[in-house]
Amino acid sequence: MTPDRVIDAALRLTADNGLESWTLRQLAAAVDAYPAVIYHHVGDRETVARAVVDRVTAMFPLPSGDLTWRRWWESLLPGLREVLRQYPGVARRLSLFGPTTAVAGRTVDRGMRLLLDAGFGKDSMMVYGLLIGTAFQLVAVEDDRMGDERTRQRYGRDWQAERGNTELAGLAAMGQAVHDILESGRDYLSEMYDYTVERCLDGVEARLDVLTRSAGPVRTDVTEV
Repeated sequence: MTPDRVIDAALRLTADNGLESWTLRQLAAAVDAYPAVIYHHVGDRETVARAVVDRVTAMFPLPSGDLTWRRWWESLLPGLREVLRQYPGVARRLSLFGPTTAVAGRTVDRGMRLLLDAGFGKDSMMVYGLLIGTAFQLVAVEDDRMGDERTRQRYGRDWQAERGNTELAGLAAMGQAVHDILESGRDYLSEMYDYTVERCLDGVEARLDVLTRSAGPVRTDVTEV
């Protein structure tokens, strides 16, 4: 029995059932041990859950620092979602508390340096938080929605029923759009994630233009007195 073996088993339970859906007793059974053995080697359930979050966070891709700041985020965020969707519940934890510096330090350092070098200045921390937080929250919502298929289907039927609404044209258009997505079998949640990421990046890029203009041109004609 080792801590790694316990965390490996907790990771598998998280992939199968979600981070908040397994018990310490189930984890002990998965490693053929008593709960007291888990306490001894790793700690209580919360300690194990934090270790699982760290393990998943360590799987995130680390794009090259040679990319532009926008290309770096366009590379990081899709890979982040791909990892998190395999372990339901982890995104919600990260959305609430963020990752630990022990596993996310290099990623944060690289992302922040690119933002600082691009000219975001004091806005860099807020930009980083906006982009990473939005990604975590979107995946957390996906986890919740995918975990309640019956409700998801009911809401889909309700929205589709509005496509023939002759009094509310906007609502009818939305109902038709929902119908088209469901009929085509498109991955709406994936599309929404990518769309939101790109629109957030557009907004951040517009903010950089504002910061650049407020800073003004660098004067090169000043002579010392």
